[in-house]
Parts: sequence; C-alpha cells; structure tokens
Amino acid sequence: MHRQHFTENAEHIMSTTTNIDNLRINGQRLWDSLMELAKIGATPKGGVCRLTLTTLDGQGRDLVTRWGREAGLTVTIDKIGNGFMRRAGRNNSLAPIMAGSHIDTQPTGGKFDGNYGVLSALEVVRTLNDHGIETEAPIEVAFWTNEEGSRFVPVMMGSGVFAKVFTLEHAYAATDTEGKSVKDELTRIGYVGPEEPGAHPIGAYFEAHIEQGPVLEDNNKTIGVVQGVLGIRWFDCTVTGMEAHAGPTPMGLRKDAMQVATRVMQEVVAAAWRHAPHGRGTVGMVHVHPNSRNVIPGRVKFSIDLRNATDALVDQMADEVKAFAAQVAKESGLDIKIELVSSYPAQAFHPECMDAVARAAQKLGYSNMPAVSGAGHDAVYMARLAPSGMIFIPCKDGISHNEIEYAAPEHITAGANVLLHAMLERAGT
Repeated sequence: MHRQHFTENAEHIMSTTTNIDNLRINGQRLWDSLMELAKIGATPKGGVCRLTLTTLDGQGRDLVTRWGREAGLTVTIDKIGNGFMRRAGRNNSLAPIMAGSHIDTQPTGGKFDGNYGVLSALEVVRTLNDHGIETEAPIEVAFWTNEEGSRFVPVMMGSGVFAKVFTLEHAYAATDTEGKSVKDELTRIGYVGPEEPGAHPIGAYFEAHIEQGPVLEDNNKTIGVVQGVLGIRWFDCTVTGMEAHAGPTPMGLRKDAMQVATRVMQEVVAAAWRHAPHGRGTVGMVHVHPNSRNVIPGRVKFSIDLRNATDALVDQMADEVKAFAAQVAKESGLDIKIELVSSYPAQAFHPECMDAVARAAQKLGYSNMPAVSGAGHDAVYMARLAPSGMIFIPCKDGISHNEIEYAAPEHITAGANVLLHAMLERAGT
C-alpha cells in the first residue's frame, strides 16, 4: 500500500524552478534549536542524558511538539508514543513525505545523535514556511520512541512496533532495571496517543544523521549517500578446557581455554578483513573462569559481532568462523560451542531515495560519497514499508554515544540542505 503512494507522489512531481534551486535552510536557527533541546538532560561534560520515557524525555517531546505547532504543523501521537507532525500539501490524499529520527539518548549521549534528524526535518518545514512554498504532497516530521534501547529493549522500539516487527503488547510489557514498564512510563509522561501504530501512511522516508563513524571525515567528504544498513549476527562462543595450577603444569599438558579462545578471536577479525570493504568483526566482551592470576583458564566465554553489507556475506563470514572453530577444537581437544544470540538482516535503501540524496548533494555543490551504516536506525524499519533513504554528515573523529560527540555547524547545515531538496523532489512543488 505504501509503495503505491510513492508512485502516486512521483506522478505529481513538477519541475523545479530557479527559486527552488536556490533555496537553503537557516543554519543558525537549526544549530540554535539543537543547542536548546540539548539543555534538557544536559550533562556536566557537555553531553545529554535524556533516557527514553523519563521525565526529561517528556520535556524534550513537549519542546519539539511545541515547535511543530508553532510552525503550523498538526501533531499526531500513536499508542507507542511515536510523533508525527504534518504540514499539509496541495493534495492531501497523497501519502506524506516524511523525515525524522529520535530524541532519546544514551546515558552518556551527545547533542546530535537522533536529535539532528528530527530538528533538520523541522528546519525543512520552517524554511518552506519562510518562503511560502507549498508542496504537492504533505510533509511530515517524525520522532520515534526508544530508538536507543538504553532503558528498554528492544532497540528501535517505536519504529519496530510501527512496522509490525513486534507487537504493541510486547513493547508495552518491557521493563527497565527498576521494573517500570513502557506502558506505565508512556502514560506517566502523557504520550500514549490514540492512533494505531502503523496506521500512518508514508510516501517516502528520509533520515538525516551523523555518521557515528570516521569514514566521511577520513575521506574529507561532507555528505554520505547511505546505500543501506549492515546485516548483523551476534554469537556467544564458549571454549571449555581445564583449570590447573600455572606453575606445576607443563605447557604441553595444558588444556588452556584462553589460548584456544584467542585463536578463534583472531579469526573473527580475519574474516572481516577477507570480506572487505564492509566486513566488520568484533570481540567486545570476554569472561574468563576462574579469572585468577596463577590458574590456567578452564573456560572462556566471549562475544562475536559480525557485520557486512548483505546477509549472504555476513552468513559466509559466520560459516568461516564456525569452520575454523571446529578445526581448532579438533586440534586442541577442547570443546568449542558457538551459539547465535541475535540476527538483524541487512537493509538496502531505495534507489530513487538514494538518487534524490545524491542529486541534491551534487546540485548544492557538496562533496559526497556512497556510505553504509554499521549501526541500526529507524530508517531500517521504515524501508520495509516505503521507499527510504538516509543522509550522513561527518562527526568529529567518528565518535558517537559519547558526551564529546560533535558535528560542525557547516556540516549540520549541509545535511539539512540536502534533506530539504531530497524531500522537495519527492513531495513536488
């Protein structure tokens, strides 16, 4: 149904004029809005702690929706707390061209992750208002509930419920470390809306975001035209040997779980190198038993995080690691178990949306390159419902989920200008 709306929208696109070509957002206003929102939950180190469905999150939502209403937008909230702020078009029977992200943060989060996507979309609306420009299709600004997953799981909860990846009841029942539920906390801050999640049509969806990685900065590019989001496979690997005294036990008679585990760990990284350029292999968590200085480790359990641009490549990497582990187990005589913990499919973005982003960057004179996202975003679930695309801008040193997260004002402005022109291409003027 949503893809049909996209076709209908495309049929109503008219040629751009010189006036539209010269249109630019107000970069100072966008920056000031980001800094104002960042005051809610501000941390001493310059970051933001605005966990989802806390009182501070409610205050952030109140500020954003107030700005939306001041810009003439009609605000709708659904039952999982997703917000949609609508600017009418000439033909309101068309599905809206939507842009957005999230405003919840990590406990030691920054000012830009998620917030930039919401406020750059709001700035698009403000710019259209400034110049009296009407679009053929409506335009909407969206903010999604609990993208970060730092207080409640699953991550990307609001967009996931919207896309029917999991049920509203499942999301409502999730609890935090204090036993507080999503349903109760949504109710407490006043954001249980009347609309059924997923009932909202989408003609196309765009999300502007800091890259959260170092690739754009390393290549000295301003805009990343995001091709898709990497597929992810998480495993737990357990190597079982035998604890023994570190002194009396000769090297050749040991069943050292740590030494065997490190061989598999190295293979995780090697598999990623073999499947460049988008292969990723990480061992981020290790538990050693008994974890004593003078005891040969008898058991090591560690995490395996594999990622690549397609599911076929991720699965190939996983098969190679498993085969290597089986061979090591045979050679060492130690037991090695690898168990799947989570699997997130790769998601390619729509060619027409990617092209709209690339054309906008080119037209505006911004250096750009194809990019992939190694992290999940709400756009992943939106891409299952409607043609979707993402715009990346650099962040300093590739750092995110950190209080020192930073994006330069000129890049903030550039990304929003690209979003403006990509949305106008899809919405029609």
